[in-house]
Amino acid sequence: MLEKFINSYKLLIIIPVVITLLSVGIIAFNGVTEGIELKGGTIAVLKMNEPVGSTSFENHLKTALKIDEVDVISNNNKDVTVQMGSEINSSAFDSAIQGKGQVVSFNAIGPVLSAEAMTQIYWAVGFAFLFMSITVFIIFREFVPSIAVILAAVSDIIIALGGMSLFNIPLSIASVGALLMLIGYSIDTDIVLTTRILKRKEGTVVERAIGAMKTGLTMSITAITTMVVLYIVTIILIPEASTLSHIAAVLIIGLVGDILTTWFMNLGILRWYVEG
Repeated sequence: MLEKFINSYKLLIIIPVVITLLSVGIIAFNGVTEGIELKGGTIAVLKMNEPVGSTSFENHLKTALKIDEVDVISNNNKDVTVQMGSEINSSAFDSAIQGKGQVVSFNAIGPVLSAEAMTQIYWAVGFAFLFMSITVFIIFREFVPSIAVILAAVSDIIIALGGMSLFNIPLSIASVGALLMLIGYSIDTDIVLTTRILKRKEGTVVERAIGAMKTGLTMSITAITTMVVLYIVTIILIPEASTLSHIAAVLIIGLVGDILTTWFMNLGILRWYVEG
């Protein structure tokens, strides 16, 4: 079955390319929501005196604080987390809740700090791709296989960002960390494949590809299963840990995308290159 799959490599290359282009379209049309630490704003964790409805509490705060962007991002019995799109003074917020609860933590981030955080993210992602590209070229010293590895990593990140846009997962410091992890994971599986195809000589190209695929898919499925368990646990048991659920969701989308970019696109390009 795997051999028949690999023999259709020219058609399979099209699938991740189309998904990548669709992801670009989703990002361009829908955008990617930025977290508080990147766009500025306020996040407060409250211990309420009694359970409150998310919608009614949002409307109350909008009226009391005279702002439009208020979201209850977590509401677990009496533990409530509120995110506001403006930098709010702590005294004004205390007055707005009118003794309905106690503020456990309060974090307001201004536009200067958020702009600095965004700049650091650009640098982090840029350096990650730069050093990754240099390392790949040093290892393989062949243009087409090296470009295929880099292209797969770029497509993987674009697919992950498209999924974040589609499912409204905010771009935050934590989710950027997940994206950087995806770059490393994508390069890992692509190097396993490329090394098996180019460096090893035993067996045919198809046999070496099947061996690499078994190893790579085992790694990917294990990682995806772990992230699915983490996502389910955080959603059901600890909904206030939204950061963990966002990281897990980004990694799930990215790892599924990595299966497509590695075993459809990169494998197809490599086989095309070797046989040519």
